Amino acid sequence: MQANLEWENKRANLRLFENAFKEVDHDAQLVILPEMFSTGFTMDPLKHAESMNGKSIKWMKTFAEKLDTTLCGSLIIEENGCYFNRLLVVNQKGEIKTYDKKHLFRYADEHQHYSAGSSHLILSIHQVKLAFFICYDLRFPVWTRNTHLKYDVAIYIANWPEARSSHWNALLKARAIENQAYTVGVNRIGDDKNGISHSGDSAVYNPKGEKISITNPHEYKVENISLDIEKLYEYRSKFPTHLDADQFKLL
Repeated sequence: MQANLEWENKRANLRLFENAFKEVDHDAQLVILPEMFSTGFTMDPLKHAESMNGKSIKWMKTFAEKLDTTLCGSLIIEENGCYFNRLLVVNQKGEIKTYDKKHLFRYADEHQHYSAGSSHLILSIHQVKLAFFICYDLRFPVWTRNTHLKYDVAIYIANWPEARSSHWNALLKARAIENQAYTVGVNRIGDDKNGISHSGDSAVYNPKGEKISITNPHEYKVENISLDIEKLYEYRSKFPTHLDADQFKLL
């Protein structure tokens, strides 16, 4: 879902996505919302953070059940006195998996307001293995490396500025090629209160680096897209670069 977020206005943003849900295919298996979808990319967690029992998470549970699907997106979460840019994956049963953003965006002082995560999130939905990342993580290939083919699809949710949209597009394509996986990038559009413009450029790339989505920059769009996982496995079998990948460990 590529949409313009209202700055620090949870009520308006949740209403926005409630309307957008009407455009989701009835058999959708995953619905992806942008980074900090309820507030925009604010550096005021003290004012906007919620607990894991907060209103926005309850909202996600409600609509995952109504749509009979899985929702994902990130919120500002307070836990044990720390604030996290936390991606939540919520299924129709109300079950929640989480990923805390590993690479905090120093250029916007995110590291001064939020705590970094240290663990990956990879899970299966309908037997498709999905890895979840947030925005700035896209710039760090070691963190997203798929050496042992642990995932089939890498999902990046973002508030990525238009000024660096060429980087966004290039890196989504590169991550797909080097990891032999689909990459899905979901970004916001519009200007935030700091005057930063976002062009969206939400996109899906196949493992050959080919763009297979049709969302345009600056366009409000709910794009329904299917990924052919069998073609992915066939491509890996014919062109098995993962067998020659360098082995390394994160310290």
